[in-house]
Amino acid sequence: MAHPAHASEEARPQESPQATATYLYGVLPADVELTPEDRGVGDPPGRTALVRHGEIAALVSELHPDRPLGRPQDLMAHQSLLDDVAAEVPVLPMRFGAVMESPEAVAEELLAPHHDEFRAALQELEGRAQFVVKGRYVEGAVLGEVLREEPEAAALRDQIRGLPEEATWDARIRLGEIINQAIEAKRDADSRALAEALAPHAVAIMVREPTHEEDAAHLAVLVETARREDFEDALEECADQWEGRITLRLLGPQAAYDFVPGPG
Repeated sequence: MAHPAHASEEARPQESPQATATYLYGVLPADVELTPEDRGVGDPPGRTALVRHGEIAALVSELHPDRPLGRPQDLMAHQSLLDDVAAEVPVLPMRFGAVMESPEAVAEELLAPHHDEFRAALQELEGRAQFVVKGRYVEGAVLGEVLREEPEAAALRDQIRGLPEEATWDARIRLGEIINQAIEAKRDADSRALAEALAPHAVAIMVREPTHEEDAAHLAVLVETARREDFEDALEECADQWEGRITLRLLGPQAAYDFVPGPG
């Protein structure tokens, strides 16, 4: 695994008699040491290595082009490797599936033209990490709120109760529209409230799109690692306030996927 160091030898993917490509995970400071591991993408997993140029380096592994990517295991390997590195040193994550012809192409076509830009971005990430906060409405809780707050919804619910679906089709459609609109409005309000509560303890916050119809909030948060405890305390306060209504889950630390321009 990568970790800070004052000096380190150049690492290269192992040579292979077969034609290979170079898979890219991210860009990190050049002054790190890397423990090569067989945990990259591909089957079998590729061995990780560094390609250096100046003060930056690309985390890569060898990839056999005749073994196409796309398995869930490949995406998990990509993210897991980046997140583990990000826990130790700043890293600019590449998008999943970024491949170049060779280590030389990585140095000449990616690192050299963007050296100063990448170095500055890495300096901005020093001592920071991304976390993801996901909120999910407790089953039945938000529906109960909608029925209490929307008289039309409550009336429609009573109207269709006990009747066959085909006889109440229009009413059911209208009820679904009201519920969906109300939950969307609640999600927007709850996301803003959560972001405001966490903002004093964060460098930046991005609101992500929901991934489930019962999502209450989905935030990416960039946090100073020195203030992580304050951030987690604030999140715990929100969880206590929303007990029985919204459950909160914290993921991270992760690579700063949401807060850096993708280098690839």
